[in-house]
This record gives sequence, C-alpha cells and structure tokens, in this order.
Amino acid sequence: MELRQLRYFVAVAEELSYARAAERLRIAGPSLSQQIKALERDLGTRLFDRDRRTVALTPAGSLLLPRVKVLLDQADDLRRTAMGLSASGPVRLGYVSWRPASLEELTAGTAQLIVDAWVLPSHAQAARVVDGGLDLAICWVPVSVLAEEKLEARLLGADRLYALSTGSDAAPVRARDTTVLIDADESSWSSWNRWALAMAAETGARVEHVSEGGSTGQAYYHHVRRLGRPVVNNPKSQTAPVPPDLTARPIRHPAPYWTWSLVSRGDEPRPVVRAVVEALTRSVDRHCLDDPDAWLPPEDPHHR
Repeated sequence: MELRQLRYFVAVAEELSYARAAERLRIAGPSLSQQIKALERDLGTRLFDRDRRTVALTPAGSLLLPRVKVLLDQADDLRRTAMGLSASGPVRLGYVSWRPASLEELTAGTAQLIVDAWVLPSHAQAARVVDGGLDLAICWVPVSVLAEEKLEARLLGADRLYALSTGSDAAPVRARDTTVLIDADESSWSSWNRWALAMAAETGARVEHVSEGGSTGQAYYHHVRRLGRPVVNNPKSQTAPVPPDLTARPIRHPAPYWTWSLVSRGDEPRPVVRAVVEALTRSVDRHCLDDPDAWLPPEDPHHR
C-alpha cells in the first residue's frame, strides 16, 4: 500500500467517477483502475461498487475514507517538516523520455540525485512536483499550468522535430505540408496533443486523429504509410531508428521544436533543490530557439 494509491482512492471517492478522478490526477484511466485494484488487494476489501455508469463507495470504503484523509494530512505535514529538516537531503527527479547524459556529472558535489524510475507523461510528472512526490521533473508544461500550479520552468533541452514520409525523398518539407497526429488517449498524450494542435493552427499543418497509442511506435509508422504524406514525429521517438521504407525529412518555414523544461516548485524551500536547478541549467544553450525560422507554441514557457 502506497500513499499515492490512497490519494487515488480519495480522488475517486470525491469525484465518484474514474474518468473525472483520472483527469484531476492527470494520469491515465487504466492506470488509475489498476492502482485502485492493487489497493483493494492490499487492504483485503472492495472499496467501490462500479458498473458502466456509476461509481459508489462500499460500506468499507465509506468507513475508511475519513481515516485515509487524516492519514494523508499527516503525511503532508510530515513531508513539509522533513523538507525543512533535510535541507541537504536527496533530490528526487523524474522524467518523461529524455534526460541529459551528463545528469549525474553535472550535479556531482551539489546533491545526492535520485532519478525516479516511474516514467509518466509530462502533465503527470509536473503534478508529482506539485504534490511533493518529486522535487524536479524534466517535462513539457504550458505557461498556463505553470501559473496555475505555481511552478517554475528552466530550459534544459530542445528537440527539433522532423517528418517521416514514404519513399526516398529526403528534401526539406514545409510545415504546412505536414500532418500532425492527435492521439485518442488524451490522459497519456494531452501535452503532445496540445502542442500538435497549436502547430496545426499556426502553420496550416493537417490534423489527423488516431486511435490510442497511434502517435508513436509501430502504429505511427503505419499512419505514415497509410497517409502517404509527411507526418511530424513525436518527441518520444526522436532517437528511434527510421524503418528502411520511410525517410526522415527536415521541416522548415517554420522549423518546429519541442522543449524540455526542468520544472520545480515556485516556492521551493530547499536550497539544495535550487542548487541542482542552477547546476543543470546554467550552461544550456538556447541558440537554436533564437533562429528566426524556429517555432514553438505560444504556450511554451520558452517562446519569445
């Protein structure tokens, strides 16, 4: 039994909807269901009665809910106290799919850095920074979320995205002649969908809605072949080998970039966390983003 599972239980109990709770927690619906089932197994009792339309607390769930809330309040108080006492303690960092190769080298002598193994989408990792599960996260977060959640974002890296197309023509392609894929799994791909819709709106790229998981991996390659036109790659597949029947093509006019921010709490009280932020970002070069042809969505925190 984990504290995050108890937080999930409270969210479902308050929303009486797995979908609304998943949106509130910024995690995928199937992941939420799995964690609730795991919690029920650990506790040895069913917490919810659920059918296709309704969710209701069982008597056991109703009995446990107020006690769980008290326990979580105590855990939050303990975390705040520990943060004050452990000014030089470990710094926990999460990421989505990319992190600097020199991460440990850059922070050596500054802090004990613990890289969290729980890989989640950008919005979920940012939420973990908000609730204290992480000290830092490498992710993409729009400026509206930064303001709402009182987070700060420092540029850590930028990927220039390209397009894949059928055939052997490797010539550059105009952004307006590309297609962006919008994934039906909004709980996992909301950040990408938000970025892609902004690119389409600003450059004239075509939008193609695809089924869950269709924006990356083999499903993405299938859509490239099916559509017969250049399709913008997803940053999670930035370094994946290109299949022999497809060709990577630079995108120009404009050249789209996906940025990776190092996200921290705006009111971060621990000097060691702030020191890690400085160590990781002090030498980051944003020269590529200053190119007149570079494009970032207006909501990107590094847009100028």
